Amino acid sequence: MLTAKENMRQTIIKGGKPDRFVNQYEAIKLMFTPILMHNGGAPARGIVNSLNAWGVTMSWPENVPGAFPVHTADKIVIKDIEHWQDYVKAPDIEYTEEEWAQFGEQYKNVDHEKAFTASFFAPGLFEQVHYLCSMTAALEYYLTYPDEIADLIKYLTEWELKCAEKICKYLKPEIMFHHDDWGSGTNSFLRPSMFADFFVEPYKQIYGYYHDHGTEFIVHHSDSYCANIVDSMIEMGIDVWQGCMESNDVPALNKKYNGAITFMGDIDNKSVDFTEWTDENNDKVVRACLERNVREHFIPCIAQGGPGSVFPGVYASMCDVIDKVNEEKFGTPVAEIAKMRLPHDIMF
Repeated sequence: MLTAKENMRQTIIKGGKPDRFVNQYEAIKLMFTPILMHNGGAPARGIVNSLNAWGVTMSWPENVPGAFPVHTADKIVIKDIEHWQDYVKAPDIEYTEEEWAQFGEQYKNVDHEKAFTASFFAPGLFEQVHYLCSMTAALEYYLTYPDEIADLIKYLTEWELKCAEKICKYLKPEIMFHHDDWGSGTNSFLRPSMFADFFVEPYKQIYGYYHDHGTEFIVHHSDSYCANIVDSMIEMGIDVWQGCMESNDVPALNKKYNGAITFMGDIDNKSVDFTEWTDENNDKVVRACLERNVREHFIPCIAQGGPGSVFPGVYASMCDVIDKVNEEKFGTPVAEIAKMRLPHDIMF
């Protein structure tokens, strides 16, 4: 029987031979960095109106999957896109060697036989633009001020590359787990050609840097419909698209791309994660997902961008169903599977 880590590797690589379905985040040990901790990428659940290092006001109310910027008129950072340089200043990331070493020890202490160490990074380029501008204004600016938006993205990319240099030097993650939501539940936010024009080259630089400096896999989170921009994801160097919602027709995408990218998701939060959730409903939804998908280049997973759920117990219940199906379908005993992975984390 393969360890959780090796089973995930076999699921991702072209021609791999996984011996069961990967169970959500079982092989990914999500780890923080000094950059994330200092810059306030997201406040803790329940915190409202928290100012991060970019000057963006963030809130994470109860009973929602994650934090989001507050965009009342007085809190929008970029007041004039033609002079965005007057409003945007990238945070300093020159932390002490001692602080990097403390985080580095955490990475070293993970059981590397059972799980990948994964640096968590958020927000990405698209999100950072609308965090600074507001979503409505940002979408307008892609059409009306394309040169200014391109310059802003270049500035953000240069900062991310500096972050990548530090992360690879001090932490050496096996996976970069990178957030950047690119669509709603039914469509991408930008048409595919526009998305490619603005974001393919910047992300090729960022993800190329990680790949060139020892990071085995890029896992990109976008819990959305993005079936129409998968070609761009592959060109960027993404190995796993985490968060692919049910609306994408994941089995059809997996067949179409034939191992060029791995899909992680196909279980929407709305299908399992609600006030009156039940084990019975989870069993039905998760089994249906596993029935329509194959274990190669697919990882069944709740769509949100980390292990856990809005309502306590949902994530663990889903994990139990996947274990049971792996035992029933592939003959891998639940008790033995548990020995081949780290305990399930609950991040959110």
